[in-house]
Amino acid sequence: MNTASHKTIKNILLESKEYFKIAISVDCVILGFENGELKVLLIKSDLEEFKDEWSLLGDLVRPDEDLNTASYRILKSRTGLEDVFLEQVYTFGDLNRHPAGRVITTAYYSLININDHQLKLAHNQIHWHPVNELKSMAFDHKLILDTCMKQLRERVMEHPIVFNLLPEKFSLRELQSIYEAILGIKLDRRNFRKKFFLMDWLVDVDELEEDVPHRPGKLYRFNKEKFQN
Repeated sequence: MNTASHKTIKNILLESKEYFKIAISVDCVILGFENGELKVLLIKSDLEEFKDEWSLLGDLVRPDEDLNTASYRILKSRTGLEDVFLEQVYTFGDLNRHPAGRVITTAYYSLININDHQLKLAHNQIHWHPVNELKSMAFDHKLILDTCMKQLRERVMEHPIVFNLLPEKFSLRELQSIYEAILGIKLDRRNFRKKFFLMDWLVDVDELEEDVPHRPGKLYRFNKEKFQN
């Protein structure tokens, strides 16, 4: 005789009620490039425990939304931005991440051209901050930022993701400057250019830079056709 019993949802809730008290959140790491610096979009924390500290754009996930929906809702409500692609990076679940209780957060990141994405909500105390000037942040957001930067550095030379940071037409000087800002190192000019021409990621648009304090360089665009299916 089979005496095995089947659990009901009611049984599970009674036996595991503490497990259903864990909150889920999303944090967005929005990176941009301006004046030779890689920058991240931050907001002043509204919690007394982190007064005057900067935090990533984030919020709790609502009961009626999934993670991706939450990430875009948070981005739009905090910045007004809608046409930004967000990529899921990592989930952070250390104890005591949040002073209010157990919160597990999933981080998303995106690379955008600052000049093409003007912030629409000026009252939110949102600012672009140079990544290399941030020593501490609210919660564990410095760890989240560092983790996103680590993934970016691992992918940047093999995947054409940095072109989101550039205008449609750009010089090789601008392109190298972005790579140096992300990697945190100086790159050999000749080797850098040779690598890109071999990869066939660039298209010469037969134009030169204008209004620059140095000798005008050739302009290029990203070879989107190479990556289209």
